[in-house]
Amino acid sequence: MIAPRRGFVIVGTLLLAAAACLLVALVGLAALALAAAYYRTELPALDRVTDYRPVQHLQVYTSDGVEIAQFGSERRIFVPVGQVPKLLKDAVIAVEDADFYAHAGISWRGLARVAWAALSGGRVHGASTITQQVARTFFLSMRRTPERKIKEALLARQIEHVLTKDQILERYLNQIYLGQRSYGYAAAAQTYFGKTLAELDLAETAMLAGIQQNPVYANPAVNFERARLRQATVLRRLHEVGVISEAERQAALAQKVSVRDETRTLLHAEHVAEMARRAVVERLGEKAYTEGIRVTTSIRAEDQRAAHAALRRAVLAHERRQPWRGPEDFEALPANEAEVERAAAALLKEQRDDDDLRVAVVTAASPREISATLASGETVVIRGEGLRALGNALARDARSTLAVRRGAVIRVTALPAVPAGKTAPAGWAVAQWPEADAAFVALDPASGRVRALVGGFDFARSPFNRATSAWRQPGSALKPFLYSAALEHGLMPETLADDLPLAAADGGTPAWNPGNSDDRFDGEMTLREALVRSKNLVSIRVLQHLSVATLRDWITRFGFDADKHPDNLTLALGTGAVTPLQMAAAYAVFANGGHRVSPVVVERITDARGNVLFEAPPPPPLDEASRVLSARNAFVTSTLLADVTARGTAARAQAALQRPDLYGKTGTTDDAVDAWFAGYAPGAVAVAWVGHDEPKSLGERESGGGLALPIWIDAMARMLRGVPVRPLASVDGVVHTGSDWRYAEFADGGFVPRIGVPQAAPLSPQTAASAATQAETAASAPR
Repeated sequence: MIAPRRGFVIVGTLLLAAAACLLVALVGLAALALAAAYYRTELPALDRVTDYRPVQHLQVYTSDGVEIAQFGSERRIFVPVGQVPKLLKDAVIAVEDADFYAHAGISWRGLARVAWAALSGGRVHGASTITQQVARTFFLSMRRTPERKIKEALLARQIEHVLTKDQILERYLNQIYLGQRSYGYAAAAQTYFGKTLAELDLAETAMLAGIQQNPVYANPAVNFERARLRQATVLRRLHEVGVISEAERQAALAQKVSVRDETRTLLHAEHVAEMARRAVVERLGEKAYTEGIRVTTSIRAEDQRAAHAALRRAVLAHERRQPWRGPEDFEALPANEAEVERAAAALLKEQRDDDDLRVAVVTAASPREISATLASGETVVIRGEGLRALGNALARDARSTLAVRRGAVIRVTALPAVPAGKTAPAGWAVAQWPEADAAFVALDPASGRVRALVGGFDFARSPFNRATSAWRQPGSALKPFLYSAALEHGLMPETLADDLPLAAADGGTPAWNPGNSDDRFDGEMTLREALVRSKNLVSIRVLQHLSVATLRDWITRFGFDADKHPDNLTLALGTGAVTPLQMAAAYAVFANGGHRVSPVVVERITDARGNVLFEAPPPPPLDEASRVLSARNAFVTSTLLADVTARGTAARAQAALQRPDLYGKTGTTDDAVDAWFAGYAPGAVAVAWVGHDEPKSLGERESGGGLALPIWIDAMARMLRGVPVRPLASVDGVVHTGSDWRYAEFADGGFVPRIGVPQAAPLSPQTAASAATQAETAASAPR
């Protein structure tokens, strides 16, 4: 009798369990029905997917044919579904949605998981159909929430009613993100393999079809092994559904797939691309994005690559000297260690990664060691020197805003490879996103064609173009124009001046009492020596000799705006406002022997058929019509600037590049708010600037020579590769007396031998107040 009773108990238990499951299912279905009714009123119109107008990429190229961008930051090559190879369609459907042609747009199993997660408080999981993915891609965010999944299902049902299956698949194949800025399978085929869809073989097709599950760290450019695992999954599914044979599957698995090295082909010129995009939109309006327009710029690919790398190195080097500001975010990680990797990957999928500053979530932290997971899925361990940036952020009593603990979202950077010859990094170090930014621009002084332009550290975070639009004080980088004006008023490099403090008329201390950057006064010295050592007091005395009005008028011939420069003696210290591009064009006048050139970035705009819609005028000849400065003035000024790079504040330039034909001037404004180096060499004039967008000090010991000059040197090292040394050639109208260069009319003397004002020349009543105010920002730093 015991066995039957036990059997009744078991049956009863099963019936109760079934009833409970049915009840839960009914409650879940009721909850879903109520949620669907509520969210249905919030759904967007379907115009974007029904009236599908994929962007026909606006292509931007360098002058030497390297692609810079397609319609800004995304890459897409639209291919009608009828032209997509059947193998790719089969592969995508097999791995993403095997029942695509049979269902009505919704994965009921996935919705059941959503209902269970909503009732249990768990994480939302569940595969989406291709139609649901189209709904999400066009209309919804990537955050995994019950609300999104319900809206996704509702939209999918609507889409299935207004589009055919092939139309839905066409949207999916052309719109989906597949990593490395590639949208759609045709663009991804170009990115990873350098091929069209029609050129892909089975192994490549399978690898491409496997990317979508996690395009951030399962793409072959980032993590080839993960991509191979996904490829194997796709090949298995293709075999299971009968598309390929076992022999074909094995052959594809054994095949070596060559992935295009994107790091070698990707050119960071986003600010240039934006300039090109705006130029096209100004002419064509919104049609610019839909008609296959091609823009050719003046940029040279290798020059741009070198400039971008140089700027980022310098900014990151400065950031390493800054105190730790705390993690970027905190995320709750699951207690179950087996789920940590997947959870971390999901969290980081919504964070922006970077080539140099990798985003990571801390999975374990102790005072001596940090373990962190990258967006690629890789786990890194950081110890010793790699923790230096954190200060005491790992201490138990660390301030909450600074503390690094499990779940902290931080940045890490790979340390240089050791020993030499190995490609793997020696280790990892904690880093942080820089607060300071920078700009760099280089152009051909003979034509004005811009060879390289970097408008900031990271375009995605800040599209503001500092190279063209940041108006900043130039500091001592403006002094060469003051000395150029002095040459036209009888002062020669040998003219003597006093490097002594200013004095008021009564012999006391004047209200405006600037000093020198080195906190020294060295008495009488030549103008050449004063510029080499960037002596502020000598510059002020030169301006007193010339007059402020004279200099304001003089600098306009170089392209500066007079109304952006002060009408008082602080002008000598560079307290006006310039942009890096404006500064480069101005220095080009010295570099090309005295001719004004206009910077050009956009060379040509053509339509999809190659018809020219716009072409920049050819550079004018460097003749008397373009001359704004005498050849002898440009020559003598260049001799002064050569000394600056040989033994002055920029002596690092000639020492690093090992050539004497370098000319330029550093600039550092008061309190090191702006750091500059502007200079030129055969065939190139370039300007580097470092600062904060909201002006503040870069640091007590920072300077143009320490921050901006390294950018210039690194970039110019590439630009001057293979360029022979070109000594400065003497021109008519100058003589060398054995001690220095003079204008020919002063061969036997007659120039102003000495300037020295024993007291500070009074400012006009109109400018006295402004000068007193500017004294606070120009007191002693320009150098």
